Order: sequence, then structure tokens, then C-alpha cells
Amino acid sequence: MIFFTIFILGIASGFLLFSKIFLADTKDDSLELNQKISVIIPARNEEKNLPYLLKSLFSQTIVPDEIIVVDDFSEDNTSKIAREFGVKLIKNPPLPTGWTGKNWALWNGYLNSTGDILIFLDADVRLSKDGIERIVKTLFSTNGAISVIPYHKTEQFYERLCLIVNILGVFAFMSPYERKSRSKGMYGSCIAVFRKDYEKVGGHKRICSIVTDDLSLGKLFCANGIRVENFLGYDTVAFRMYPNGMKSQLEGIAKSAALSMQLLNTKTVFLIALWAFGLVLTGFLTPILLYIHHPLATKFLIGYILYVFQILYLQIYIGNFGIVLPILYFIPTAYFLLMLLYSFYQVKFIRSVYWKGRQIKVGGK
Repeated sequence: MIFFTIFILGIASGFLLFSKIFLADTKDDSLELNQKISVIIPARNEEKNLPYLLKSLFSQTIVPDEIIVVDDFSEDNTSKIAREFGVKLIKNPPLPTGWTGKNWALWNGYLNSTGDILIFLDADVRLSKDGIERIVKTLFSTNGAISVIPYHKTEQFYERLCLIVNILGVFAFMSPYERKSRSKGMYGSCIAVFRKDYEKVGGHKRICSIVTDDLSLGKLFCANGIRVENFLGYDTVAFRMYPNGMKSQLEGIAKSAALSMQLLNTKTVFLIALWAFGLVLTGFLTPILLYIHHPLATKFLIGYILYVFQILYLQIYIGNFGIVLPILYFIPTAYFLLMLLYSFYQVKFIRSVYWKGRQIKVGGK
């Protein structure tokens, strides 16, 4: 009976942690936009992603007034692609001591921008035709700072291994305890702010050494009385996170997995742990119990099936991970645990993380 109770509590935790909060609808024509929009894109070896984003930006219902690509010492055709699209190309200056690469690129993008509204987009983001319009309308409706958790578009099998990682990432932002928190983090792939608010808090310069720049930037806004809200990208903002192979995926996830958990509300961490515990218990033990015909096999199978249906429901809004891995969810669960252990190893023992050819020291708050 205790195991069945754990499964039910785990499933309940998953539904509690998830909220369907989407960007403003474009049917609302009440907004009269009279402010200049700057889109800032930090790019380091992004030749495979950048064309998709730039093409989508020029096809928007509201085309940004300026698009800035900050080439962060790329060794591929990133700069060439930016020039071909005719956007403003900034060559990132040498990285100063005490800065992480992305923070430095974002800061220099801001310094070279002129917009009243700043939209920071990762190069792997892909927007619907009304993406900028919905982001801006949402920004005005909240009158603060917003971020969007993109829908994960996967193409290769190894990308779908991020299934559990992505679900937990959404939980970390959609938890009721995070949404009601007075110290919210933000999701770094898509952030929109008013320039005056960004300058008020000191922008990325204030968090120059911190790896979890997005979470820390959100908390910085909150500390200065600026409202922060997070939304699901769903049908508006998407990304393809790791098209360059499994190695970049491993580095990207491990870069922030352990550090991010330290910045969440204790109640959020508890609910995530409860959900994950039930997931691990059913995922790894159910096949074994069924194979040996154990008396508990039926109860574990019920828990397993409940998790399968919940994961299938969640992925409607989180990403396209197919059918096989949600059914065999012990595979992406094992992958997540491997990433988490590797992340903790880097943070606690090496005291640095590796990302895009750079070794980044950790330990900032």
C-alpha cells in the first residue's frame, strides 16, 4: 500500500507542478506599439541554428527595429550568416576576467542596442510568425520582465533523451511556489524586458560571473521591485537545443542542472523530488517485478501506466519526444540521473563546468 501511495503522490505532484500559462493572444488589438524593439542574439558556433531564427525574425507580424547578432569568437560560419541576412553584427570583445561568455555577449549586445524593448534570444530559438507580437503584448500586459520556456523540437533520437530533463525544467518554472515567489528566476532562451528596467537593475553586468545567468537575472529584477513572469512557448516559441550531437547535449545539461536546483524554492524541490522518486521507482522496478512475477508487480504496473499517461500529456506542451520514450521512460530517466551526477561532480569537485570550448568556474551566487 505504501508504494501505491507514493505513486499517487508522485503523479499528483507532477500535475501540481505544471501550469498552462501561455503568451498573450494576437486577437487583442488594444496595444498601440510606439516603442523600438531590439533583438539581441548571443551566438557562438551557431551556423546550424542561426539561419532558422533570422529567417523567422524577418517574417514576423511585427518585425524588430534592429536585430543584433553578437559573434562570441565563433569558429564556423556564424558571422558570415549574420552578414548575409543583413543584421547588425557585433564581434564580441575579449572576455574580461570575472565574466562568463554568454553574460559578456549579452551585455555587449545591449551596449550596441537602441531599442526601448530588449528581447534576448538564444540562437536555437524558432518563432511563429506572430512570436514577437505575442511576446511584446505579454510584456506590456505584465508591465515587468518576462521569459518564455520554448517548446522543444527534436529531430534525432539522442535529442529525445532529454524528455525527463525538459519536464523537470518546466516544473522548475511553472511550480506554484516559483510563480508566487518574490524571487523568481527566468528562462534564458527567451527574455523580454523594458530597457529602463534592464538599466535600473544593472543588467548582465551585475551577474557577470554567474553561470545560471537567467535564474539570477530574474531574481535581480524581483529584488528591485520589477515584476517577473514566465510563460510556456507552446505554439509560439520553440527551439532545437542540441543539433551538434550528444556531446554538446551532455555539456549543456550538465552545465546548470545541479546549480539550478540550488536556486529553487524548497517546496518546489520537494515536489520535484517526490515526482522523480515515483518515476525512478516505477521505471526501474516494474520491469524487474513483472519478470520475476512478484506479488507487487500489478501495483507497480498501475503506477507505471499512470506515469506514462502523465508524460504523454505533459509533452503536448513541452516538446515532441515521440511515443517510444514516454512508454519506456526509464531510459530518459537514467539519462537524466547520469546528467545530474555529472553536473554535481563538476560543481562540487572540479568547481567548473565546460561549455562551448570554455571552462567556466562556478561558485558565484
